[in-house]
Formats: sequence, C-alpha cells, structure tokens
Amino acid sequence: MECAGNGRAGLAPRPLSQPWSLEAVGTAEWTGTPLRDLLEEAGVGQGAVEVMFRGLDRGMEGGEEQWFERSLPLSEALDGEVLLAYAMNGEPLPPQHGFPLRVVVPGWYGMTNVKWLQRVVVLDKPFEGYQQARGYRLRQAPDEPGEPVSRMLPRSLMVPPGMPDFFTRERRLEPGPCTVRGRAWSGYGAIARVEVSTDGGVRWEEARLGEGVSKWAWRWWEWDWQDAAPGAYVLCCRATDRSGNTQPLSARWNLGGYANNAVQRVPVVVTGA
Repeated sequence: MECAGNGRAGLAPRPLSQPWSLEAVGTAEWTGTPLRDLLEEAGVGQGAVEVMFRGLDRGMEGGEEQWFERSLPLSEALDGEVLLAYAMNGEPLPPQHGFPLRVVVPGWYGMTNVKWLQRVVVLDKPFEGYQQARGYRLRQAPDEPGEPVSRMLPRSLMVPPGMPDFFTRERRLEPGPCTVRGRAWSGYGAIARVEVSTDGGVRWEEARLGEGVSKWAWRWWEWDWQDAAPGAYVLCCRATDRSGNTQPLSARWNLGGYANNAVQRVPVVVTGA
C-alpha cells in the first residue's frame, strides 16, 4: 500500500501538503472478509453504481466539515479481493492502521483504503463528497476538475549503497563490486522487470527479480555493479509491470503532488583506491 503523496517532496515547485519523501509505502498481510460476500448477502439493487465508505475520522478541509469518505465503482467493489480487514500481519489492526476495521483495496493508492470504518453505503449515483470530487485529483490549477487518483503507478526504490555525505547529499562508496538492492510494485499487475542505470538513465541493465509473493505485494530485486570504478555516478532504477507500464524519468507536476512515480536518482561518488 502506498500513499498517493509518496514522493511529493521530489516535485518542484513543492506542492503545499505533507512533504513525503519516499517512505510512505509498505507491504503487509491482511486478513478480513471479502466485501463482495457482504454486498451479496445484503443485496444490491439494479440501480447501484458505487459503494461509499465512511471512516470515523472527521474534520475540516477546503472549508467543509466532513467525515473522511471515499467510494468505489460497483464493479471494483464486487472484486473478490477487496477486503473489510480486521487483522494485519496476523494481529488485530493497530489503531494507526484503522482498528477495528478498514477497507483494503489491492492496487489502489492508500486514500481508497478507508480506516476506522463506520459505514458502507451502496449508491445509485456517483459519490460527490469532498475527498472524491475535490481531494485526490490530478490538476494543474485549483479551478480544474482534474483526473481522479486511483491505482498505484509502477515504482521501484533502491537502498542507496555506500555511506551518506550529509553536506553534498551524495553517497560515498569504495571501488570494486557492489550489489544494489530494492523493492518494486504496481497497482496494474505484477512486476515484470526492474532495470538499473549508473549514468542517470541513459543506459540500463536488467536486475534480478525475487519470488513474487502476490501481484499486489512489492517484489525484491538486486543488481550487481561488477566493478564500480572511481568517479561520479547517478544510480537510477525503474520498474515495468506485466501490463506494460514503465516508470518515467520525470513525473508530470500536479497541484496535490500525487502519484509521483519518477525514477529514483541517487548520486554516488566512488572514491579512489
């Protein structure tokens, strides 16, 4: 699961919101009841088009007093993989992850996975609450309707090799062989390939993929830098999913700073022998 604002701090100019760097993502094992079973038992009328979820978190945003509410198209809600989750990694949900119940929608950005679930409502028309109609939309200006944020775009991240230099923001690395490791994921299907570049994205080499536990879980990868010679480098990694989606070298700016899946760039200086 990844926050829609993950990587927001990497956009310029920086959007005015939580300045997430690259840490707002994780993989967990969820236990719960399929939403489809609940809807089928309750009965869904012929005119139903969406399912709305309300969380217990309440506050002001955009000048509106509101509960946190999001909806899914009925076709997505009836997907057997959408859960009403009550456990995470074999334990009851911790408070920060939505105890006692939350929605888990595999492949969708985090805002869809409503926490502290209070209510599930089947709607006969599209939901127009603030978090659906105004929040979480890709727009260039405040007066644009924008496109809704939905599934996670493909992304890969590496563990920066070497030692950090906090003044230059470079990594310092001894010459010789080095294995670079990381994780990759996508909301459009399993990861098919991860590539690594040492020259800022001009030339790419394919990394080795680890076993895929689930198409919705991140997948580990590693790449051997056979002989890192002294000099300055920019390490990059990019993922491609089985639907053919590949990370771009740069992401299109948007007002909310959402869905920034530009390739990670790590400046590295390999010191002299």
